[in-house]
Amino acid sequence: MVSDPIADMLTRMRNAMIARHSKVDVPASRLKADIARVMKEEGYILNFKIAEEGSRKTMKIYLKYNTGNQPVISQMDRVSRPGCRVYVGAGQIPKVLGGLGINILTTPKGVMTGKTARKEGIGGELLCRIW
Repeated sequence: MVSDPIADMLTRMRNAMIARHSKVDVPASRLKADIARVMKEEGYILNFKIAEEGSRKTMKIYLKYNTGNQPVISQMDRVSRPGCRVYVGAGQIPKVLGGLGINILTTPKGVMTGKTARKEGIGGELLCRIW
């Protein structure tokens, strides 16, 4: 049993990128699928698929590399943790590297980037930062 499944997903992705794997398998959940959807929309991963292997659901995340075989994602940080939740209002959403990276938030309107949440004027739980 993993105490923080989102941190586990980010760590698996980070380790797979260091090893230059083309894909990584992660236990699936709806929140992780929403995070992967946002990462795909923003161009940080190629694609993701949810596959059922028996009674377990697994998400396959296809990682993206640029021309020099360098990962597109240089760093991923978990911000809100089970022991210390971080909530922000619409006006308090921080920018990542002056706008070069993204925040991923879970809001009452679903999982979205910090930029989208700022436009819609809603806050939420700050899940992670990616750049």
